[in-house]
Amino acid sequence: MELFDFLEFKIIDIIDIVLVAFLMYYLYKLLRGTVAINIFLGIVIIYIIYLITEALGMKVLSNIFGKFIGVGFFALIVVFQQEIRKFLLMVGSTNIGGKKGLARYFKFLRQQQPIQPETNVDAIVKACEKMGRSYTGAIIVLERNNPLDFVKNTGDSMNIEVTQPILESIFFKNSPLHDGAAIIEDNRITATRVILPVSNERTIPLRFGLRHRAAVGITEKTDALALVVSEETGQISYIKNGEFVLFEDLDELAESLKKDLA
Repeated sequence: MELFDFLEFKIIDIIDIVLVAFLMYYLYKLLRGTVAINIFLGIVIIYIIYLITEALGMKVLSNIFGKFIGVGFFALIVVFQQEIRKFLLMVGSTNIGGKKGLARYFKFLRQQQPIQPETNVDAIVKACEKMGRSYTGAIIVLERNNPLDFVKNTGDSMNIEVTQPILESIFFKNSPLHDGAAIIEDNRITATRVILPVSNERTIPLRFGLRHRAAVGITEKTDALALVVSEETGQISYIKNGEFVLFEDLDELAESLKKDLA
């Protein structure tokens, strides 16, 4: 019977497994759709190989992988600096009592259809399309899990339902509200004239100006989504996780937004 002693579970073991499952879920949610997911998978594979070599008594290989993992821990802090920041923001912003509370994070345990976002995505995309045709510059930030209070405070507080005419009027060239970003939470415009942190990333093409750098900056520091309408070209850009998301047409853009907000 001693052979099957490892099958004996205690309550603390179950809690341990549940906590690890939550941790892995948060990491997957954070890295999903980014280049970092490949690095993360590579690290997991190396760690599994290390455990196998150690279990089989392959001392040389287990020594090599063990030292690599030990030194690599500090390297990971540098490589995943932005991701670690987002992870801590995501964990810290979990509101157990609110609508974005803990129950929301149990939905991955249930088999169900994706929840449709409350935000009027079609109105936002149509407004961007019309502003693009008139070369009206705009930057729209859509809040997800991470609260954006630290940037909302730099602008004017609002509480307006999202509609196409309202968005167009905010960014109209002669409007006093057009300078800066508009923040959308669920289906409400909660702030305008917001000043966003500008990214210093050197890989951003020079043809993109401060609006695009601000959109990259806020999506680097939080899990928010950003839409930018170029004043020079009228082109619409979609930024997520500090990266530009490509789309073929506005229908695909709308579908991507709905999927990412769900």
